[in-house]
Amino acid sequence: MWHRGHAEGHARSWRALLPAPSSRAESVGAARRAVRVTVAAVAGFYPAVHLLDRPVFALYTLFVPVAFGLLSPLPGAGRRRAGTVLRAVPAAAALITLGTYLAATTWSATLGMLLVGFVLVTGASIGPRATGVVPALQLCYILACFPPYAPGTLPDRLAGLAVGATLTILCERLLLPEPRRPSYRSRVAEGLELAAHAVHGLLRDGVDGRETAERLRAAGRELRFSRTAAGCRPTGAGARDRALAQAGYATRRFLDLLAVLAPMLRAPLDLPSAMLLRGLATACADEAAALRGTRPAPGPEGFEEMIARYAAVRGVPPDLRSEDPHPLLRRQSTLLAAAVSAVTASAAVALATGRRRSMPGLPPEQFWYADASTPRLWWVRIADHLTPRSVVFQNAVRTASGLALARLVAGSLDLSHGFWVLLGMLTLGRTTAGATWSAVRSAAVGTLVGSLAAGALLISAGDMTEIYAALLVPTMLVAFSAGPVGGPAWGQGLFTLVVSTAFAQIAPVTWELAEERIVDVLTGSAIGLVCGVLAWPAGARGEMRRSAGALLRATAPLVRVTVERAATGRSAPVTRADAAAELRRALWYWRIAHASYTQLRTEPPARRAADGGADWLAALNFGSRVLTGAYWLPWSQGTAWPSDAASWAREATDEVVSATLRAAHFPAGGVTVRPTPLPPGILARLPAPSVSHLVDVEVWLHSLASDLTAAVGPGSAVEDGPR
Repeated sequence: MWHRGHAEGHARSWRALLPAPSSRAESVGAARRAVRVTVAAVAGFYPAVHLLDRPVFALYTLFVPVAFGLLSPLPGAGRRRAGTVLRAVPAAAALITLGTYLAATTWSATLGMLLVGFVLVTGASIGPRATGVVPALQLCYILACFPPYAPGTLPDRLAGLAVGATLTILCERLLLPEPRRPSYRSRVAEGLELAAHAVHGLLRDGVDGRETAERLRAAGRELRFSRTAAGCRPTGAGARDRALAQAGYATRRFLDLLAVLAPMLRAPLDLPSAMLLRGLATACADEAAALRGTRPAPGPEGFEEMIARYAAVRGVPPDLRSEDPHPLLRRQSTLLAAAVSAVTASAAVALATGRRRSMPGLPPEQFWYADASTPRLWWVRIADHLTPRSVVFQNAVRTASGLALARLVAGSLDLSHGFWVLLGMLTLGRTTAGATWSAVRSAAVGTLVGSLAAGALLISAGDMTEIYAALLVPTMLVAFSAGPVGGPAWGQGLFTLVVSTAFAQIAPVTWELAEERIVDVLTGSAIGLVCGVLAWPAGARGEMRRSAGALLRATAPLVRVTVERAATGRSAPVTRADAAAELRRALWYWRIAHASYTQLRTEPPARRAADGGADWLAALNFGSRVLTGAYWLPWSQGTAWPSDAASWAREATDEVVSATLRAAHFPAGGVTVRPTPLPPGILARLPAPSVSHLVDVEVWLHSLASDLTAAVGPGSAVEDGPR
């Protein structure tokens, strides 16, 4: 048994060095990117080395296309990627200039590295474009801040940046550009179109409600960010990205509520509900057309009028009073909740398409960003994450301290080509200690094999630069195609061959270059591993539990405030005047938890279910549903409930709030909550304005209970891994 386990352990270790399985699309994409980067790099490098004999200029013309085209995950297709590089050039020039002058001493370069690393990683939270160029901008400073201290070479460095960036932009635009992927805007439009089609179908007889519900739920799942390519997700801090993301959340809630409603739609359908459904179908089709750019966005005003009319006239038809009215009222309440989500989606679509900047009549907390300037929204996003409880802050501290330590070690030990130390730390560092160790272990073997091959090449070719010039292009094509797909071992091994063939053309080298490469990469790997172990080694996994628990604790008071307003007949929704502190805390913790969840989806899954099998997405949905209820409930007309109805509501609320606070600790056995059902006959004793309103609250509380059970219940699915 020991021998078998020992053999299996070795097999797992060696399997980690093999190329990772990849789809054909990933392989084709890597090959196309390799061609673009190679052409952009050698088009500037060869003339600079062999015609102009300017080694510094040549180094930057080679380095810039690799940094922007290969090492940075630029979002979008060709034109957008080219625009991202163009916008990043001024910042890259500033960082090269800063690094050139701070290279005067090791300590000044190290402190600069600490500051630059933290600012860039924190600033990347403002959007996907900033996130994409951060590695390239970091590398611009890293390369410039290494010895020799030579301010006189700054013109050549900046000229190399200009030429390399120009060639990168041209290749991204013209040479095998990335194909366009379905945008998130088109996904939201497809969801709204499906909703309109489904509603029209449900209004006709003979349609299977269960089958329609499955299609609606499937469409809602497609709106998750995990189902969308990273470059297509509206994660920016600007108003349009925020609005498009909110439109996606609201559309998904709308689809899920329609899925709940579909099996309930049975003839005879009361006239107010039928009219509201038809209005929803028409408005959804109009919003989808607005997202596709074929017509202006209708805005939420029409929705608000439809909902107000429906809330005023809904109730139990006279011909059904002899039957149990509860199922009908639950159906109407569910329809009203779906309509509320549709209002949010409509307003968000209007903002996302740029048709308006304010949302009069809607809760100001929902669209607080509508009138804010872009710089202010950027600052709000950054300020949100200036806390040790944010994974963005943790990543910034981890990366900045690792790069600064690597620069200090490389400068203090006077390592040749110390740039490789920081490059190794930057490319191999991960957000969890386990993932960092896995990458470092694979990269060490790959670097060793690549260095042996490079040493053999340098010994056999000697100073024959023609051989290195002939080998550079095919070596880059192979390395840049196979490296990103094969994993750290292949990436580091093949990249060692690339830098060897390139540096051999810039200056005379010996086989010792391969030895220096091994030492530098291993040094950077060790520093990255130490930082990964000491600085939040669990990554987002540990922070997700804390932030989700804080979100549950922050939203619990809002549940009580909302129901209390409904029971006392106060018609306005919850505002900052009622619960300013609770709203601010709940919104802030929701954003922090969402950031943790977003990073968690990029990390390797845990080997075992943690936190009792918590479903983090359900916990986020719980917080979103509480906030939605706080904004839109109650729908009362100022009529206080009788004492027995108010007592039931407070008792059911106490059960949900108590379960929420227990769930915040994620007990191993989970949390199961079943709010007390409405007492028999209570609806018949209520005045007419309060009947439907009481059922609204009942439906909302039961939905919250369902989310809680899904989030931390005994049978929860684990949401730790990427999908």
